[in-house]
Amino acid sequence: MLYRKLKKTGEDLSVLGYGCMRVPQKLGRIDEARATRQIRFAIDQGVNYVDTAMIYHMGANEPFLGRALSDGYREKVKLATKLPLSAVKTREDMDRVLGAQLDMLKTDYIDYYLFHGLNGQVWQEMDRLGGRDFMDKAKGDGRIRFAGFSFHGDIDAFKGIVDAYDWDVCLIQYNYLDENNQAGTEGLKYAAARGLGVIVMEPMRGGNLAGRIPPAVQAIWDEAEPRRSPAEWALRWVWNHPEVTVVLSGMNREDHIRENLRIADEAYPDSLSEGELELVGRASDTYRALMKAGCTGCRYCMPCPSGVDIPSCFELHNGAHIFGDKQVARIMYLLRLGGLGESGVSGLASECVACGECEEKCPQDLPVPELLEEVVKDFEGRGTKTIIRSMGLFFTLQRWITMRRARKTEKRARKK
Repeated sequence: MLYRKLKKTGEDLSVLGYGCMRVPQKLGRIDEARATRQIRFAIDQGVNYVDTAMIYHMGANEPFLGRALSDGYREKVKLATKLPLSAVKTREDMDRVLGAQLDMLKTDYIDYYLFHGLNGQVWQEMDRLGGRDFMDKAKGDGRIRFAGFSFHGDIDAFKGIVDAYDWDVCLIQYNYLDENNQAGTEGLKYAAARGLGVIVMEPMRGGNLAGRIPPAVQAIWDEAEPRRSPAEWALRWVWNHPEVTVVLSGMNREDHIRENLRIADEAYPDSLSEGELELVGRASDTYRALMKAGCTGCRYCMPCPSGVDIPSCFELHNGAHIFGDKQVARIMYLLRLGGLGESGVSGLASECVACGECEEKCPQDLPVPELLEEVVKDFEGRGTKTIIRSMGLFFTLQRWITMRRARKTEKRARKK
């Protein structure tokens, strides 16, 4: 296992991190015996960064991980989890939620504690509620060791958040198709230059870059010597960047874990040759040629006067057509753009009024309103509002459960 040092914390973290969002399930629940064996095997092989969140598996992931890291495994890892912003309405809620998470994870402290899913608007709300004060005090009293945030937004918001607080780490989506999406390469270099450790999620775009590969892309991989799997190309490309500290992999199969461990033992920064980088570039270009919309994510079309998040609409729509998993893409579309976040602002394609302002700004000369109509046909239609309301009710219920756990934790603490 290779390790990379964080400038701010001085800690050596394994280049491969264990992302617990996709641990194996059986009959709709976490397959605890198998998932525990998998996580402990990875730790025994050198993985020392384990990532979870309260919202994973409808609240079941943190309690599971607390049990999985018993028998001395908690002491072997740097544990990362996230503050579920949907559960926070006041500054006091932040302390209550953290207390509940410590209880569920069966630990006295969190190594890396992150605000979950920031964008510009969400950060403004968290800051208004006292997010910086919360992080300062939680670090000061030892409940957390280091502070960070995960991010889903545009590059300008990312830079603003990086500069707004003395963060230790950030968690960004990054892969060879997302060089210009969200934080992207520019954000990666910006954060690293300011001393933040950069943790990468979705190095294979939810497994899509390693699963059903389009024949035109597979033909490119088949040219390479030595032969590598699509998963290995995706991981090596991310690890090739010296600014990356840890790459999270949502591992849930034993053969995938072994393959990732092997790659993590060999993937040094700047180790890909010019020819290999050119090969990955060609694969990326081929994927883009298969896209429904030729959007590069430059965001010149933004802000939309009607509130449509045009680049995100096209990103999710393209992914659905390239990789074929339209149902998952639709759920992600409604989650991200359906107004379910802290801002409550919808960015759905159906908000478009065809004003034409975006077309005048688009450097690719895309017929944006027409393409947004295709997004509506694929992702919206009958039942959209009902699904969004159901998701909203789920988040409301989750907040209630979270605060109920937090109150129980407080009561037990007072009795002691």
